[in-house]
Amino acid sequence: MTLRPQSIFLPLAFAGLWWLLSDGNPESWMVGVPAVLAASWAAHRLGTGEQRTISASGVVRFLPLFVWESLRGGIDVARRTLARRLRIEPGFVHYHTGLDQPSARVFFANCVCLLPGTLAADLHGNALRVHVLDSGLNPQAELQRLERAVALVYRQVDCTEGAVVP
Repeated sequence: MTLRPQSIFLPLAFAGLWWLLSDGNPESWMVGVPAVLAASWAAHRLGTGEQRTISASGVVRFLPLFVWESLRGGIDVARRTLARRLRIEPGFVHYHTGLDQPSARVFFANCVCLLPGTLAADLHGNALRVHVLDSGLNPQAELQRLERAVALVYRQVDCTEGAVVP
């Protein structure tokens, strides 16, 4: 049996999270120890076995994009839905991503909702179905920009840009 880094990291991370959530109360560990062990076991069993390499510099460069798109997306949706005349024309677009790693594609799909008026509705392999509030707009450029940022987080420098397909 080989000891993998996540075998040590995950229980420590879950224990740290428990400590934060319980305000460091020592009495909470009666429930915390079994919870940490169960969470660690579940994370180990549910892991994909995929070798994930995350770039620290990619994460640091992703954070400003995350904050900016969160603000922009929230303001856009609020503006559209709170206006006197509802300014939405919902629809779907299909986007094929060039991300290789399954975890990168899932992360990308989860981040799509940051973009103004978009929500990832379905992901199968590299095919992503995106719900848009305005079907008259083409979100391809924004999806490609987000995909490049995710590719940098996952150290995928040769990511072929995805495309919106009919």
